[in-house]
Amino acid sequence: MDPQSPQTVDAYLDRIGARRPARPDAAALRELQLRHLTAVPFENLSIHLGEDIVLDERALLDKVVGARRGGFCYELNATFAVLLRALGFRVTLLQARGYGDGGRLGIPYDHLALRVATDDSTGPWLVDVGFGDHARQPLALDDRTDQEDPSGTFRIRETPDAEDSDNTGASAAGAAGAGAGDLDVLRDEAPQFRLDLRPRALADFRAGAWYHRTSPDSHFTRSVVCSRLTDEGRVTLSGRTLVTTVRGERREVPLATDAEVLDAYREHFGLRLHRLPTVHQVEIFGRNG
Repeated sequence: MDPQSPQTVDAYLDRIGARRPARPDAAALRELQLRHLTAVPFENLSIHLGEDIVLDERALLDKVVGARRGGFCYELNATFAVLLRALGFRVTLLQARGYGDGGRLGIPYDHLALRVATDDSTGPWLVDVGFGDHARQPLALDDRTDQEDPSGTFRIRETPDAEDSDNTGASAAGAAGAGAGDLDVLRDEAPQFRLDLRPRALADFRAGAWYHRTSPDSHFTRSVVCSRLTDEGRVTLSGRTLVTTVRGERREVPLATDAEVLDAYREHFGLRLHRLPTVHQVEIFGRNG
């Protein structure tokens, strides 16, 4: 699909069930983000279906809009950036590193997020439709106080420099490149990811996307997940288990047959798959040699 085509914008708005906003302001941005989160699933199915993941705007639009699929951060936030720019928002791609076990930071270009400027003198805004269960609303990027969201209390805080980060026990790879100007995004006081405010191009994220679809150390290669925000909570298909959360009440339903799993993909996520994604054992090179 052509990123510059008005027909692409119309198709994208139809994909997320949104109307074309009258102006690119904060209210429109909030509505578009919420619509995207409820319509387009966060999923890693391509990794387990043997499909290539190409970080190219046309290819990503073909997948998310044309084929009505979902994706992970590189795919979802990159395509959302195309839509927002076409609607008059000013968008910058930012790289981030997620926090893992023990507070260790992930690889550079671990995550793609968006800085969005509006025309109403608010913001700039941190926008993210590709971090799974995360903020439902844009976060004020320059605000260092608590920001209330239906998903929790968020705070954006400045980080120590690279030397101080290394001394706190962050991994050497994670600390590399950290500096004054990086920001930590916290949810309910727990760090989610560290954000680098320098502008990036989509091609910069190719190595990160390759790592996450091939490395045995990536959580994306270890399991199949498909998840979407709903009006009342969240629905997630993790392997053969359907998890629904309605007004804070969680319910798990095991799915016994392939047909049941395929039906769940179609019913809850609008995904019409011809076969099930399968987790394959990823070769861990060098660990036995």
